[in-house]
Amino acid sequence: MLSEDQVTAVMDEKSVVGSSRDIQEVRNAVKAYNQLHSLKPGSARSFLSAHKLLMQSLASDAGKFRSRSAGIVAGTQMTHLPPKAGSVTPLMNELFDYVKSSKDPVLIASCVFHYEMEFIHPFSDGNGRMGWLWQTLILMKSYPVFEFIPFENTIHETQQNYYHALSRSDKAGHSTPFIEYMLNVIDKALVRMLDVKSQTMSASDRLTYFADKVESSFTRSDYMLLFMDISSATASRDLKLGVDQGLFKKSGDKTKTVYQSKKG
Repeated sequence: MLSEDQVTAVMDEKSVVGSSRDIQEVRNAVKAYNQLHSLKPGSARSFLSAHKLLMQSLASDAGKFRSRSAGIVAGTQMTHLPPKAGSVTPLMNELFDYVKSSKDPVLIASCVFHYEMEFIHPFSDGNGRMGWLWQTLILMKSYPVFEFIPFENTIHETQQNYYHALSRSDKAGHSTPFIEYMLNVIDKALVRMLDVKSQTMSASDRLTYFADKVESSFTRSDYMLLFMDISSATASRDLKLGVDQGLFKKSGDKTKTVYQSKKG
């Protein structure tokens, strides 16, 4: 596994000494996350397109649902037997319908999708990465701040707990244990993000930090989700400065004001 510095070097297209597979995984992930804004959470076509990007040169069937039976093994013990290959497409279509029509809160719906997708295990490889990617996509469509909250880092740090939560949900026959685990992961990722000491940063520093991460339209509320210890008045002054400096474009007025990144 590559270090954080090595990952950054790969993203900057610099030479890195490391496993060719690890390097390819990072390159693929960068491509996939760069396409997030063009993907649709309830679309099977988008889902398969994202998997093709993530698993390019890593899996011979990248971008396709598995055509064979699969089993999850830990050591010598079978820990999960996913549905047969012939059931994958109809089960995933039901899951996409859930994403499009669910009345559940987005945080809950994103966790349900993640768990159910892992249960179905639709691909021969790359299921974990697709679970993290798609949960990010579902969340950011309602809360753009999640585009730059890498909660998958917290999953990596608690990987045994991640698999334990999946196993507990399998045994329980419902997604509640996994939802509880994932909500805790999201909470920790948000707290980590808030370790950016926004009160001690200048307006210029906050704007530079935010502009580097945001790719699309956002509101003042989205800005304040990243810098939660500033007042609404401070956020408004920051964003006015950002517009004056040409970092963002502004449309609408008062509560309907929307900002657009110049990168978007």
